[in-house]
Amino acid sequence: MDESYKPNEIEQEAQRFWEQNKSFRVVEDSRREKFYCLSMFPYPSGRLHMGHVRNYTIGDVISRYQRMLGKNVLQPMGWDAFGLPAENAAIQNRVPPAQWTRQNIEYMKGQLKRLGFGYDWDREFATCDRDYYRWEQWLFTRLYEKGLAYRKHAVVNWDPVDQTVLANEQVVDGKGWRSGVAVERREIPQWFLKITDYADELLRGLETLSGWPENVITMQRNWIGRSEGLEMDFPIAGGDDVLKIFTTRPDTVFGVTYMAVAAEHPLSVRAAQSDSDVAAFIEECGHHGVTEADVETLEKDGRPLGIEATHPITGETVPVWVANFVLMSYGTGAVMAVPGHDQRDWEFARAHGLRIKQVIAPWDETTPCDISECAYTEKGVLVDSGQFTGMSFEQSFDAIAQQLERTQLGRRCVNFRLRDWGVSRQRDWGAPVPMLQTEDGGLVPAPELPVELPENVEFEGVRSPLLNLREFLQAVDPKTGRPARRETDTFDTFVESSWYYARFCCPDNEAAMLDERARYWLPVDQYVGGVEHAVLHLLYARFFHKLMRDEGLVDCDEPFANLLTQGMVNAQTFFREHDGHRQWIPPKDVIVQYDADGKIVGAAHRKDGLPVGVGPVEKMSKSKNNGVDPQSLIDDFGADTVRLYTMFTAPPDQALVWNDSAVAGAERFLSRLWNTAARHVNEGAAPPVDLSALDSNHRDLRRKIHETIAKVTDDIDRRQTFNTAIAAVMELLNALGRFEDRSEIGRAVAREAISSIVLLLAPIVPHIAHSLWFALGHETPVVDAPWPKVDPSALVKDEILLVVQVNGKLRARLAVPADADKGRVEELALSDANVRKFIGEKPVRKIIVVEGKLVNVVC
Repeated sequence: MDESYKPNEIEQEAQRFWEQNKSFRVVEDSRREKFYCLSMFPYPSGRLHMGHVRNYTIGDVISRYQRMLGKNVLQPMGWDAFGLPAENAAIQNRVPPAQWTRQNIEYMKGQLKRLGFGYDWDREFATCDRDYYRWEQWLFTRLYEKGLAYRKHAVVNWDPVDQTVLANEQVVDGKGWRSGVAVERREIPQWFLKITDYADELLRGLETLSGWPENVITMQRNWIGRSEGLEMDFPIAGGDDVLKIFTTRPDTVFGVTYMAVAAEHPLSVRAAQSDSDVAAFIEECGHHGVTEADVETLEKDGRPLGIEATHPITGETVPVWVANFVLMSYGTGAVMAVPGHDQRDWEFARAHGLRIKQVIAPWDETTPCDISECAYTEKGVLVDSGQFTGMSFEQSFDAIAQQLERTQLGRRCVNFRLRDWGVSRQRDWGAPVPMLQTEDGGLVPAPELPVELPENVEFEGVRSPLLNLREFLQAVDPKTGRPARRETDTFDTFVESSWYYARFCCPDNEAAMLDERARYWLPVDQYVGGVEHAVLHLLYARFFHKLMRDEGLVDCDEPFANLLTQGMVNAQTFFREHDGHRQWIPPKDVIVQYDADGKIVGAAHRKDGLPVGVGPVEKMSKSKNNGVDPQSLIDDFGADTVRLYTMFTAPPDQALVWNDSAVAGAERFLSRLWNTAARHVNEGAAPPVDLSALDSNHRDLRRKIHETIAKVTDDIDRRQTFNTAIAAVMELLNALGRFEDRSEIGRAVAREAISSIVLLLAPIVPHIAHSLWFALGHETPVVDAPWPKVDPSALVKDEILLVVQVNGKLRARLAVPADADKGRVEELALSDANVRKFIGEKPVRKIIVVEGKLVNVVC
């Protein structure tokens, strides 16, 4: 056996074996325990980045480990193929998005295979495949017939460059996340799914997800945002209009001094027709984002509408304003303003000279409460509140609710922060919404599915080509036979990623969305992905799963039993100043100097040797030019080194800070493992371990072997801390390096150590494990080998180390036989020279023995 480690040859050989033998192809088998492991599938951007590598390596380690436990393991892979980047690339490069996407898929698939991931490639699909999106179109038509999908005019974030609606989360600092241009408010027809009908169930379901990180549970709970309060009616004086508002603080209702409505509210629109000042203000609001975060940063501004609302309890009238801090998409688009007890309302009132009234006071009179300085927002005792004065929050809530219910001007209700999911986008590269618009303006589902997206299209600017494709637009109303027009909106790509996990169970079914195989595999036992998807993707997938359940397609309530959210991959940044701007330099182009503690003390450019600035450690990104190309690392070090490094450097849920020297260290470890195994194999076959022939050195190494098996099993299975598992294997290899017994029994124990190391590392570095396992004489591949089991007898120690104290102070460490009784332990402790020295002539009053830990001699 060649003693030099040659990763490229080793890895190509292993990958050929897996492909030829279809090692990872899996079928349903009710006789075996199933395990479905899934990593969030990638967008085919063209090249893998280190975030991909970390995500997919984690999933592969878990899959391979579960396979070695004897489970029937499914680990599929596919492509989240629709989206704006492909469309923008098509515009720039003058190629259809479909062509650009499929070229990228082929390249990235090769990269994934080069990393040795154990995917069942027979289940691969891209979400732009007609056989995939036809089924989400089918489900959408079912939802439309149930009233769970609908179309309405809505105020949206409009990106004037990308010419499409943006979700709130795609607006960053008031600008489009890709274009970087300020978004506008527009009111346009949009398609929605009624996720709010499932709000309570989505919230309750979080209690069952014990395998999810608590921070993700909290984020979803906050996003759903259940709150109990009162809905109140404020009639508009002199007319039939009523302002309905929702509040969780009815105790403050006597402090209402004005009402505020959104710019798009019907009262605002009506006022703008006769008030140019209001009209100009509404126009100005149209250039602001529509998220809560956006409005929080705005200076509070508004205009009076010249109308008044009637207080539902006091009967007093209060002015109605249009305000930039009220959003039509949240609640009813109107709020009761209580400036004495809401800071936002207070700031607006101060800016516009409106009355500020105190109706809540602290229970403790010594607590500061000066509403001339700021709002008092804590709960307390009601003051100046009519018959409710003196009540607590709880008392007033019930009393005010009862009065409003008697007068039919209010009612108790539950409100959710969650809003219905807007699923339509005004771009080309997406699954068409399968609806037709009839001549009379009605809407009907498309009668034949799929409504296929034309792929050979040409772009003129960013406007969707679908708007001009006559052959796509022209359709027939299935009810009347008259001409109809196809919907040109396409689905938001979150729709495709909300059910892909289920389709992997049965991707070849041409007759149904899902079949009985989905019931076998679901739920996903382990889902792996970035925490940036903690809210929207995971929430939408949970919602979609419940929609499919209610269609009888799946029989479980949640899609993902366990969730692992991996941390970011970060790297050092370097720069030079040029014309007042920083030009970011790739780490590969920088020579770095470190001090003895590993701190950077200097950096210079490789090309000219001149100094460069050292920036912060940040997430790998194109903007900071601090990314590391996985392909070059694989070419230089091999896939196993890259996999080992990404698993060893940090726990999976924490940020990984890239370090080139540590990558080289991972390669050295694998080289040492290969060399150790090769030398052992080249010395010839070793006999089985004869337990009766072991001496203390043999037993020590065997104890280390089985302690390591126990620790690595716990680290991978329960704790999912792969870094500590690798560290334990490294310690075992070090122990083997110190073991110099070349006798037959010594070589037998060494063979057990090497075999155990190979098995324990097989999920992490599968290529080298594949080669070494065959080199050790096994006939079946390591991918089919069982996970090593702990031999309890090997963990029994011949001796144990005890701490010996004299009057509570450490005086000796004592090795005693593991089976020594209390009397023998006391005898050995008293015979120790250092212990006798500190006892001296003093009589021993008593000896305290804590079994397995210490002896304390009391004089």
